[in-house]
Amino acid sequence: MTDMEMQSNKMSITEETQAQTRKECGKRGRKPGRKTSTEKLDIKAKLERSRQSARECRARKKLRYQYLEELVADREKAVVALRTELERVVNSME
Repeated sequence: MTDMEMQSNKMSITEETQAQTRKECGKRGRKPGRKTSTEKLDIKAKLERSRQSARECRARKKLRYQYLEELVADREKAVVALRTELERVVNSME
């Protein structure tokens, strides 16, 4: 046999063994529960987006509460002013 024929035979033998090991496995594709490196990066990116979204949500909530507290304080001042005016009017009528 020539060198080319021997190399060809070796290649076909290795290809056959690889095919046999694949067939022995019985299933094709990825195994469940195993993550590829890109999936791990996607999960990390998703977690970071989630954290950022949570930070922004908390900031919006804080601003909303500050706005509502200021609104309540302004309304309470208005109520106090109206009560004093009401007392003044009632006292002037007597």
